[in-house]
Amino acid sequence: MCLLRYFAAYLVLILSSAPAAAWGVLAHNTIAGLAQEHVSASVRQAVRALLQPDQESTLVDIATWADDLRDSDPARFRATGKLHYVNFSSDGCRYDPGRDCRNGECVVAAIQRNIAILADHSRPRAERADALRFVSHLIADVHQPLHASYRRDKGGNTVQLRYGRENWNLHSVWDSLIPNSTRRRWPDYAAALTAGVDKASAVGDAVQWAEESCRIVRDGSVYPAGERIDDAWLARMRPVAEQRMQQAAARLAAVLEHALSGRSH
Repeated sequence: MCLLRYFAAYLVLILSSAPAAAWGVLAHNTIAGLAQEHVSASVRQAVRALLQPDQESTLVDIATWADDLRDSDPARFRATGKLHYVNFSSDGCRYDPGRDCRNGECVVAAIQRNIAILADHSRPRAERADALRFVSHLIADVHQPLHASYRRDKGGNTVQLRYGRENWNLHSVWDSLIPNSTRRRWPDYAAALTAGVDKASAVGDAVQWAEESCRIVRDGSVYPAGERIDDAWLARMRPVAEQRMQQAAARLAAVLEHALSGRSH
């Protein structure tokens, strides 16, 4: 009986601390919804035209597509798994593609590559639609600080924490627990954050955004002091997460405005 209880406790620990691939569903949907509201009507129509043949029509519809491949297309998920993050070599947080992104397998190169495909209107619709799915997802990912870190802990996946009676890893805390602790659904969360999108910086490129995330890991309080976190700690971290969500939305909107309409946002 003791062995059975031990195994059950171990299973809970493993499941609750399983590596996360990206922002959670709430954060991804909120970022996509915010971006959708901050692009022009012509860009919303262009998004719809690319996606409708696949029974999709909005950025929210595709916000978690790159993660959903884990179940819908496991082989493709394995082939694209490295595109969700970048590992910097040191706390200098300076991106060197030859060192930090070999063979173009990191979030920075993937964003650059898929923006180019999306902006090339001579390419097949299906190819551009997949590029749109990756761009929408990966721009959100690169703004989650632990997706662009220099620490050797797999983006916080090996840092185990206790929240109440639950076991979490730090990566999952930033992906899901911090945004989910608001107890909002994505439309309400987007409405609460929308004013900040207008103020967020839409400048820069994937290199700059990744380096920003790395510096937040280095200079901020992304890592708690101990092994236990509580609601007060989540509340202190939430403004950082929400600012990154607002910046991701503003920058995604700007990228889509340029790629799909040829205009700056």
